[in-house]
Amino acid sequence: MDETRGTAPGRPTAPAPAPAAARATPRTASPSTARAINDRLALQLLQNEGPLTAGELKTGTGLSRPTVADLVERLQAAGLIAVVGESGARRRGPNARLYGIVADRAHLAAVDLRTDSATIAVADLLGRVQAETAVPVGPDTDPAQAAANGVAALEKLLGAAGAARPHAVAVGAPGLVDPATGRFRGTEGVPAWHAALVTALGALPAAPVLLENEVNLAAIAEQRDGSARGRDTFVLLWLGHGTGAAVVLDGRLRRGASGGTGEIGFLPVPGTGGLPTAAGCDGGFHSLAGSAAVCELAAEYGIEAGDPGGSDPGAPPAEALVRAAVHAGGAGAAFLDALAARIALGVAAVCAVLDPGCVVLGGETGRAGGDALAGRVADHLARMSPLHTEVRAGTVGGRAVLRGAVLAAMDAAQDDLFGPAG
Repeated sequence: MDETRGTAPGRPTAPAPAPAAARATPRTASPSTARAINDRLALQLLQNEGPLTAGELKTGTGLSRPTVADLVERLQAAGLIAVVGESGARRRGPNARLYGIVADRAHLAAVDLRTDSATIAVADLLGRVQAETAVPVGPDTDPAQAAANGVAALEKLLGAAGAARPHAVAVGAPGLVDPATGRFRGTEGVPAWHAALVTALGALPAAPVLLENEVNLAAIAEQRDGSARGRDTFVLLWLGHGTGAAVVLDGRLRRGASGGTGEIGFLPVPGTGGLPTAAGCDGGFHSLAGSAAVCELAAEYGIEAGDPGGSDPGAPPAEALVRAAVHAGGAGAAFLDALAARIALGVAAVCAVLDPGCVVLGGETGRAGGDALAGRVADHLARMSPLHTEVRAGTVGGRAVLRGAVLAAMDAAQDDLFGPAG
């Protein structure tokens, strides 16, 4: 079991709020509250659109010219925006000044924890990665040493980016995380060095650590940059070494009472020859769609993996087999149809309970299948469920967890510096 959910207490890593331009200042707001809302409105617009003139800020926010002039002065004094150029070759003067967010006002750290490595990135306040490295961790490495190596790698990256410290750190990891404490809920099946590194990162000065399940972070990335862009309700079905899901309803990640929302590997489904237990997901959906099960199914159809084509060395074996089947035709098409029928069983159960309207097939296996697999799953689903549900292939790629961690850290830092989003 390698996919569960969780978050640090009090700092939910929810997907992006509705566009700021769609939110109006409450009429009952106090002057200070109104100023804070207007500032966030303008900053959100600058983030979404890039540098703008004061006139463009006025148009985009719907605020009056004096209000815009006041907030521009206030945000400049706070070091959050600066003049970054002029608009047009012929325009000069105050009205032509372009204002942009000061991206190096704060730096973020993102960490993707795997069984044998940690990938660490440092990004600016706009989520643009400036430095990145992978830290290998051997099976016999002492957890304390692994944690020390991870912190040292982060400090080196920060130095390369010209930053003294991270303003926020987001960590994506497999394993159950308690939503009440923001810590790993259990250590069974989780490398000991994961918890050691998270603890060490939490000891850094003035850098809150947001611990989130890897599938949830991948869902954030798909919503901001990928197949679920523009949707506030969808499910990301993760197909990798194991199976998992992230549930986004009305713009919010849903984690459940114990952080276990999306434990789809334990879902009882036909065709497994047994039932899952509290101690393991064998007999559940995992036994139909996990990497080992997909490899067995591929063998039945005579599918062999071709050139890995630059796949991540840690990717599940099923990824290469599914990719080969997409281009094989004949037996490859038959295999994909059989796999889609299995996946549709889990998707149909999710849709019957949540009716998300959209399911994204993520993880290494889901992405490898692309539209060929997603289309077949949609066809099988349509025969089983009366609920209209789009099935899409994930598009963010193998770095979805790290990208989601960058976005989560960016949200936390911006909420701190810009004020909480409305």
